[in-house]
Amino acid sequence: MDSLVSTDWLAQHLGEPDLAILDSSWHMPASDRSGRDEFLKAHIPGARFFDIDDLSDRAHPAPHMLPSAADFGQAMEQLGIGREDRILVYDNSPIHTAARGWFMLRHFRADKVAILDGGFQKWTAEGRPTESGEPAHRDAQFDAVERDAIVTKEQLLAAPGLPWVDARGKGRFEGSEADPRAGVAPGHAPGAHNLPFGSLYREDGRFKSVDELRRLFAEAGIDPTRPFVASCGSGVTANSLIFAAHLIGNDDARLYDGSWSEWGADPATPKVLGPA
Repeated sequence: MDSLVSTDWLAQHLGEPDLAILDSSWHMPASDRSGRDEFLKAHIPGARFFDIDDLSDRAHPAPHMLPSAADFGQAMEQLGIGREDRILVYDNSPIHTAARGWFMLRHFRADKVAILDGGFQKWTAEGRPTESGEPAHRDAQFDAVERDAIVTKEQLLAAPGLPWVDARGKGRFEGSEADPRAGVAPGHAPGAHNLPFGSLYREDGRFKSVDELRRLFAEAGIDPTRPFVASCGSGVTANSLIFAAHLIGNDDARLYDGSWSEWGADPATPKVLGPA
């Protein structure tokens, strides 16, 4: 299974016993949409709901930070997802949250994880089948082990020269738009580059070609073949940058999970207004 699969591929493999399908739809709080509610109304047959908010460290002040390996593994077993399964993640979200699900699963050492290109929107636009309600029970084992794929605020402060790319929109990056979270300052970190996550996708929700992705990174001043740190507002949309780098062949990109919701809320961190 490739890291990015088409709706045609899924239609051909739907129902295979080792294929686990996850809907990781998540929406910004102001959108008045619920990924779980929409999943219960309609989802790809056999899919299970991967709740980004529930699968988080609730003790951390920043939103949906990664949980411990033990908590994640236990949650996956309860969900019926095994570490050795072929896992296909999709979303029905304008902010392309399948990439967050893909990153989390790989972070905890699931090796066979893919994203459905175009997601639920493309699947339903093609008239393919859906079902509603909760999925049937599925036995699974998930022995979660963390990879070294996260960068902390302290590490970034100690190494200010790390290549850093911010996936937020231009207005929030430059500080011309206020941050949607109370108490979070505008702007970006010194030296950060800006590559809005939405630019990586076509109008129908599919990823752009590898050549186009390379060009977008280059225009943002980032070499996508070299290690870099990705961030965004709260550690969700940055994963689109990490997945795009993966498509290019680079698995050395790391996530600043606290992202701007942590950096911007700390009065001691340096901040810059204006273009990169």
